[in-house]
Amino acid sequence: MSLSEAEKRAKRCCFTGHRPEKLGIPETIIYEKLSDAIDLARSRGIVTFICGMARGFDLWAGSAVLQKKEIDPKIKLICATPFTGFENRWNSHWQELYAHIASHADYKVAISHSYDPGCFQRRNEWMVNHSGLVIAAYNGEPGGTKNTILYAGRCGVPVHNILDLAT
Repeated sequence: MSLSEAEKRAKRCCFTGHRPEKLGIPETIIYEKLSDAIDLARSRGIVTFICGMARGFDLWAGSAVLQKKEIDPKIKLICATPFTGFENRWNSHWQELYAHIASHADYKVAISHSYDPGCFQRRNEWMVNHSGLVIAAYNGEPGGTKNTILYAGRCGVPVHNILDLAT
């Protein structure tokens, strides 16, 4: 018997967060908070994680999920990109991390074959539409992360912001 989409969604989580230069917080601190948030999601039955594959928080999230997957093979990783080849202009460090995560994903989807003005927002909406939880690194600034969090709110998908002081 296969699960309904609602049942699958309840077991999925996606990530949204700023690029490193916008976060202004060391990667080690973000990574620690991210690891704790993933563990909390797992304790609540989430086994599939959707990574948007952008520089910074997304790739750190994908890397953290792969580390957890080494310990628990039930964990699945979905890579959702806004368009094919969007990582091509990054420096080699980010391209290598992207390639490593993508090569270990259980499923990959590109929302568009090439760049268009709405492809990032469509990718973010796709991730939220397939998730029961959003783990975010949001510092209050405008941009794609804020738009994703607002969209999740409109869809009734809870958001766990690892930058909230209460977490």
